Amino acid sequence: QVQLVESGGGLVQPGGSLRLSCAASGTFFSINDMGWYRQAPGKERELVAAITSGGSTNYADSVKGRFTISRDNAKNAVYLQMNSLKPEDTAVYFCNAGVRRLAAWSTPVDYWGQGTQVTVSS
Repeated sequence: QVQLVESGGGLVQPGGSLRLSCAASGTFFSINDMGWYRQAPGKERELVAAITSGGSTNYADSVKGRFTISRDNAKNAVYLQMNSLKPEDTAVYFCNAGVRRLAAWSTPVDYWGQGTQVTVSS
């Protein structure tokens, strides 16, 4: 089984910064794309940022220039550096990974972390 464990959420004032971390554990061949999603109360889950195994990145327009996604393939980990946080960034943030469980030809299977709360408030 594959598990994703997030850390780094919390309460921060507007304009502040937080760094989220997510590490994958278990038995698998490799990890394909990794990403961060968020879900605010009463809203649908949305993509925040994604990164391929080769390091190509993609960001939601609302976070471009403020958030930076990175990964450490040796540690099977993905990070989200969040700067200039705004109240509208308040949400539960979820880590996502496409995992190849058996071999390079395996179709990636999506796994999700349990989520970490980020609250931006004065």
